Amino acid sequence: MDRSRPRGAESARIDDTRLPRVSRMTLRPGRSNRRAKTPLRERLPAPRVVVDACGRALRRSAPAIIALVAAGGLVTAGRHGYHWLTHSPRFAVTKVEVHGEARLTEDAVRARLPFAAGANIFKIDTGDAEAALAADPWIAKVTVKRRLPHTVVVDIVERRPAVVVAAEGLYLADASGRPFKVADVTAGEGQGLPIVSGVPRELFADAPELAAAQVRDGLAILAAWAAGDRPRAGEVKLATSGATLYTYDDAIAVKVGVATPDALAGHLARFDAVWAALSPDERRRLRTMRVDNDTRTDLVTVSFGEP
Repeated sequence: MDRSRPRGAESARIDDTRLPRVSRMTLRPGRSNRRAKTPLRERLPAPRVVVDACGRALRRSAPAIIALVAAGGLVTAGRHGYHWLTHSPRFAVTKVEVHGEARLTEDAVRARLPFAAGANIFKIDTGDAEAALAADPWIAKVTVKRRLPHTVVVDIVERRPAVVVAAEGLYLADASGRPFKVADVTAGEGQGLPIVSGVPRELFADAPELAAAQVRDGLAILAAWAAGDRPRAGEVKLATSGATLYTYDDAIAVKVGVATPDALAGHLARFDAVWAALSPDERRRLRTMRVDNDTRTDLVTVSFGEP
């Protein structure tokens, strides 16, 4: 045994098979084994290249930059422009034109407008002005427009009463059959208009379309009656059993029956035949005439007052 070798030398031997392999390098005399570095100036782009790149980026961004600058300018200009428009005395309202009025006066229309003379024309709310005027029952339709620099134009369409509806009170109604205001008889409203009665008052609240349709039935009877050479009509009273027409001057009650066009035409033809056969004195004393008997079309019942 070799006593010069330390104990455990056998176990301390390195197993080079477990170490990672190192690639072989060929050493050349006079050369460094370190990889040569590229100089910084060669790695950086040339100044002209940098300038060209910045120029391209600036050109691509120019529209957006211009738009931002323009938008900022427009906002500023818009604020100044709005302030000038809404405060310049040039746009103060000095004239209000009213068109389409018949019953209403121009002063009455102007008094309902929610702005005063001298108000800025751009600060006027035309919708509010139209709503204020539409609250008048005589006005069916209204438009309010600006005419620069200082004029407001009001165009109105007034309701035209066609009949007086008697339903626990007197009301003016137009051709649609819808009452639109209480008749002010002291002011002469409804004077000379025929009356339609017999439509229950509560029907106008509970079923307004049905109530309006019944009023239109009355208007149809009045129109058919007025188309012939007959005494002036004063009232049509509607009932489930049929309509009765009362003349204006002599209050003759004519039972005309239902308001269907064909039936009504036949009933009025019977009235015309009897009326033509009456003497002036008989016409004066005539009180009632019934022409709605469809079972006996040749039968007309009449009654007279005292001579």
